[in-house]
Amino acid sequence: MSLFDLMAILLALTAVFSWINHRLGWLPHTIGLLVMTLGASFLLIGVEVAFPEVLNFDDISDVVRQLHFQDTVLNGMLAFLLFAGALHVDPSGLRGHAWSIGTMATVGVILSTLIVGVGFWGATRLVGMDVSLAWALVFGALISPTDPVAVLATLKEVKIPRDLESIMTGETLFNDGVGVVLFSVLLTAAVGGGIEPLEVAEMFVVEAIGGAILGGITGYIAYRAMRAIDDYPIEVMISLALVTGTYAVASHLGLSGPIAVVIAGILIGTRGPHDALSDQTQQYLFGFWTLVDQILNSLLFLMIGLEVLILRYAPEYALLGAMAIPLALLARVCAIGLPVAIIQRFQSFARGTVPVLTWAGLRGGISVALAMSIPEVSEKSPILAATYAVVLFTLIVQGLTLRRLILWILR
Repeated sequence: MSLFDLMAILLALTAVFSWINHRLGWLPHTIGLLVMTLGASFLLIGVEVAFPEVLNFDDISDVVRQLHFQDTVLNGMLAFLLFAGALHVDPSGLRGHAWSIGTMATVGVILSTLIVGVGFWGATRLVGMDVSLAWALVFGALISPTDPVAVLATLKEVKIPRDLESIMTGETLFNDGVGVVLFSVLLTAAVGGGIEPLEVAEMFVVEAIGGAILGGITGYIAYRAMRAIDDYPIEVMISLALVTGTYAVASHLGLSGPIAVVIAGILIGTRGPHDALSDQTQQYLFGFWTLVDQILNSLLFLMIGLEVLILRYAPEYALLGAMAIPLALLARVCAIGLPVAIIQRFQSFARGTVPVLTWAGLRGGISVALAMSIPEVSEKSPILAATYAVVLFTLIVQGLTLRRLILWILR
């Protein structure tokens, strides 16, 4: 099947399910799309089980596998989605909560990785599986950072205090960079390559700080180019080149692509409207990226729902997935609660910060993509099962109840 055929199928399914959900009006757009896709996937699985002669399930699975979920998300969609989200970030809110955001995005992710890793290692022992601590820590690293795509999509559906929104937005935009670095380091250690502590520190510094510097440089170049002209088609094209070029260069230099495009997006979104973008250009540029954000978000949630067609596990993995959900919640509480407990001595927080940020810790496509990028080892199947269980729980259960929780806590 050609790439055009695959895109035609994805866009057709996305359009149909989005129209149905909009007409019914029963769920937020992205979550409704995920629920309907999951329902369709489970229906296909049920038909195959009940009537194996009616449905050739292998053909459907092959089509889904051709999507190459991990490459599509990590090396395709993510750059555009992060840039679109960063364009609308309030820089004053980030500056005012820099210590909180920085601590949660670094110390919080590392702490969560340790808690989830050790807990998951113990859980596998309880269910009689042989998963080493090294591989359990790999799972901790991929499931600890919140998914910026899922969180930012959910923020559009709820209203929260400005300070709390700034922390939530900033943390979710930056913590995935730390999570990806941790995942890479721990994956290398798990497959047998030793990692020295100094090497780990060097990877953090090079990837995170290097990515931020690269994003600042490319973002400033694009800003100056936009300032020199007033032609919205060219300026929109410059923004596209900025995203793709920055992410590609970061990948080749071994820097953090997500952090680079976030910094570039924040720079364009804050400096541009002042003296580089005319009113007409702002209307088209921000409108274009809003549309890109909505379309790619829809496609991503559809793809998450379709992945259940190929992520088919043995029944014993169900208990492990159920145990991973409270474990991820516990780690999230600690990852948020500890930084807040330390920093609140010097800075006040909005009421309900810890429970709201804990429940808003949604996982999504990035966690699934990282889990699928694990080599074909025996530990991959239980890690995938646990990852998918946590992702579905956070997106559906937490995503649908977050607004009620916020209203209840902040009333």
